[in-house]
Amino acid sequence: MEIKIGKANDNTLIIDRPEVSRHHAVLTEDETGALLLRDLGSTNGTFVNNDQILNKIVEAEDMISFGSDYAISILDILKSDNDYSIQFGSLKEVYDTYVNEKIHIQSSNQFKTRLFQSLPFAVIGVVGIVLGFTGHTNRGLFIFSFVLAVLAPTIGIYFGARQAAKIPALIQDLTNQFKIDYVCPKCGTFLGEIPYESLSNKKVCPVSTCKAKWIRT
Repeated sequence: MEIKIGKANDNTLIIDRPEVSRHHAVLTEDETGALLLRDLGSTNGTFVNNDQILNKIVEAEDMISFGSDYAISILDILKSDNDYSIQFGSLKEVYDTYVNEKIHIQSSNQFKTRLFQSLPFAVIGVVGIVLGFTGHTNRGLFIFSFVLAVLAPTIGIYFGARQAAKIPALIQDLTNQFKIDYVCPKCGTFLGEIPYESLSNKKVCPVSTCKAKWIRT
């Protein structure tokens, strides 16, 4: 990747300002993936975060000045070459978080559903043990055990169904946010539930009017 910066028409990023030289600077990517900004012998100099440089490894958040007045971020320089690889890289965390949270919601609520369904039956078992020790002559405990035996299935089904009913709503809320976050960083098109690794293999946005570069080549 190479982005030439200056006021001449043969630059990648054309900045038509008096303090900018015809061929002012160039941003390249080395073999390690690092971004290198190099001044091309400009009249007014190239500055990174207000420090004048000749060659410097830069980060996405760095602010670049050409001369004393005009400033631009590295991210905006990359956008001039339709390069959205840094923003696209953040989508990996978005996808991984979505998948892990979806699994957590399903497994956690399924466990709670089974617990609520089985707990009433477990209570009856405990009462049965108590009755075994106290004897069948205790009429109060016998009636209490009988009532539980009648109500337990209904109670278990009710609370289990209530817990199970929460799953679709939680999944829907998670999916709605995912549709907002998992989009092309340039055109905002939702990328579906395609794994990040599969998207990165495409290298560019498939939308014909966008074609943002997702992976530097």
